[in-house]
Amino acid sequence: MLLLGLRLRYASGMTLSARNQLIGTVEEIQLGGVMAHVAVRVGENLIESVITRRSAEEMALKQGDAVKVVIKSTEVMLQKD
Repeated sequence: MLLLGLRLRYASGMTLSARNQLIGTVEEIQLGGVMAHVAVRVGENLIESVITRRSAEEMALKQGDAVKVVIKSTEVMLQKD
């Protein structure tokens, strides 16, 4: 599971320094007391994120919404079988 501490409250067209930006569709949202688990379908892949419940509610996230997944990390691992 990928943990993203991001609040995507950016105006349309705003430039970010994060280069890893993927367009996807919200497939599932599980709201907890404080946190929300959001699964986003990007092609054949599922990207999972844990954000605050407040952020999910402010964004009015729901299944089927188009979203941009922004990944900012100090480490990205690759595996080749």
